[in-house]
Amino acid sequence: MYLGYYGLHEAPFSITPDPRFVHLSERHRDALAHLLFGIDKGGGGGFVQLTGEVGTGKTTLSRLLLEQLPENARIALVLNPRQNAIELLESICEELRIDIEGKRGSAKALVDALNVYLLDAYAQGLRVVLLIDEAQNLPADALEQVRLLTNLETDTQKLLQILLLGQPELREMVARPELRQLAQRITARFHLTPLDAKDTRAYLRHRWRVAGGTRFPFDAGAVQRLHARAGGVPRLVNVIAERALLAGYARDATLIDAKLVDAAADEVLPPVLARRSWPWLAAAVGVIAIALVAGWAWRDRSAVDTAAPAATRVASTTPAASLATVDTLDAAALAQLLGATGDTPLPAWQHLLGLWSLLADAITVDPAGPCTPIAQAEVHCVQGRARLDTLLALDRPILLRLQDGRARAWAVLLGADARNARLRIGTRTIDLDRVVLQSRWNGDYAGLWRGPAILSAPLRPDSTGPAVDWVRQQLSPTGNVAPGVPYNDALRASVRQLQDARGLPADGIAGPLTLMALADDPPGPRLLRVLD
Repeated sequence: MYLGYYGLHEAPFSITPDPRFVHLSERHRDALAHLLFGIDKGGGGGFVQLTGEVGTGKTTLSRLLLEQLPENARIALVLNPRQNAIELLESICEELRIDIEGKRGSAKALVDALNVYLLDAYAQGLRVVLLIDEAQNLPADALEQVRLLTNLETDTQKLLQILLLGQPELREMVARPELRQLAQRITARFHLTPLDAKDTRAYLRHRWRVAGGTRFPFDAGAVQRLHARAGGVPRLVNVIAERALLAGYARDATLIDAKLVDAAADEVLPPVLARRSWPWLAAAVGVIAIALVAGWAWRDRSAVDTAAPAATRVASTTPAASLATVDTLDAAALAQLLGATGDTPLPAWQHLLGLWSLLADAITVDPAGPCTPIAQAEVHCVQGRARLDTLLALDRPILLRLQDGRARAWAVLLGADARNARLRIGTRTIDLDRVVLQSRWNGDYAGLWRGPAILSAPLRPDSTGPAVDWVRQQLSPTGNVAPGVPYNDALRASVRQLQDARGLPADGIAGPLTLMALADDPPGPRLLRVLD
C-alpha cells in the first residue's frame, strides 16, 4: 500500500529470497571467496565449513556459491539433515540421480553405487559436491557416515567435496573429542558475522535502489537505530525496516527517524527478547526462514522476469549496449582480454560518450585517464578512487581501471547485481564475478555527469555564489532558498546527510561525487541492476 507513496516499484524489504535484492558485505564476499577457493582446491580432500547465526545470510551465500560453480560440477543438496545414515545415503544418491533400485536399506550397496558414480564422474573430468544445510542437525551416525564418504578417492584425488553449513552449534559439534577425525578433515572454515553499521547502511540503500527508490527515506539516526535493534542481522533489518515504512506511510512521513524505527522494532520484536543480545533476537525470528528454505528451488527457477521496471535497464539512448553479445569471463580469460586491449583510455571514453549521446569532441582525454570538458558546458568530468558500492549508488555508467599483473585496461561499468558486474572492455561486453573484479581493481575510476555550468569550480566552506545556492536548493524539501547564503554549518550538515544516504564519504564537502549525486535528475544512461 505504501509503494506509490515512496515512489517504489516493489517492496524493498521483503524477506523472500529474490536474488535481485541480494547485497553482499565485504565479510560476505570474503566468505564466498573462501568457499569457492575451498571447492577449487577440493581435489585435495576434506570439508568446507560455513557457520553463522540465524539470519546472517548462510543460505543466501550457499545459493550464490552453487550458482558460481563451474559447469563440470554436479551437486547433491541436502536441506533436511534430520535423517539416519541410510536415509542420508539414499538422499545423496537421489540428488545425483543414481539408480538405487534394489539397494535401499543397505549402506554397503548405496556406498558402492555412489563410488561407481564418483569414479565415472572423475573419468569424465566432473567434480561432485555434497552440500548439507543446517548441518548442526545431523545425527551422530549420519555425521560419521559423511566423514566416511571422504574415504572415496583415487590415488591422487578425493572424489567428493563436502560443504557443511550450519549454526554455531556445528562448530561445537565438530570440536567434540569423538569427532576429532572429522575436525581434522575440515580444510576451510569461515564464520559469518552480522553486518556492521556501515554495511547495514549499504544493505538498506542497495535494496531501496533495486526497488526503484530514489530518495532514501531513513535518516542517519534511523539507520543507526535500525542497526542496533536488528543487531546487524539482515533478516531482522528487513522486518524492522518494512514495518518502519508502513509506520511512516500511516503518519504521512517521508523521512523515517529513530523514533519510528523504535516503534517498528517494538511492534515486530518480542517484548522480552527485544532487550537481549542479537543472537536471541535472531533465534526468535528464525522461524521465518523455514518457508524460504522449503521453497528453495533455485536450480529449477525460470529466467528473471522480463517485465522488470524500466529504471533497471540501460537508457534507450544506447540500445547497442543492452543488445550486445555478453560473454562470461573467469580470471584467466580476463587477464588475456586486458593484455589484448591495452591501457589507453580512449576506447572506454568513446563508449561512455556514446552512452551519454555526446559527440567525440565533447572532452579531451589525458593518456593517464583524466578528462576535460570542451564542447558542452553542462558536461562535467569526475575521477578519483572509491569503493564499488559507492559508484553503484550513483547509478551511472563509469570507467574503472583494471590491472592483472602488467596487463592494464579501462573498462566501462554498465551494471551489476549481487554476483556479477557487466563491463565493456575494448569491443567486448562481459559479465565478471564481482569477487574477481574487486581483486583486479584498486578503486581508480573516471566518469561523466551533467549539471549546470556553474558547478565547474570547486565549492569551498563559507563561500557564496550561484553554485552554493544550487546545492542548497537541491537539498531543500521545497526548493525555495534565499540567495547569497554562505556554505555554512547547516548546509554542511545537510550535505553530510545526503552523503551518508548515498554511501559517499560523509565529510560535508560538496565534491564531484556529491555534486554528481545532487544532479541526478537529468536523463541519461543508468546502470543495469538485473543482468540477464
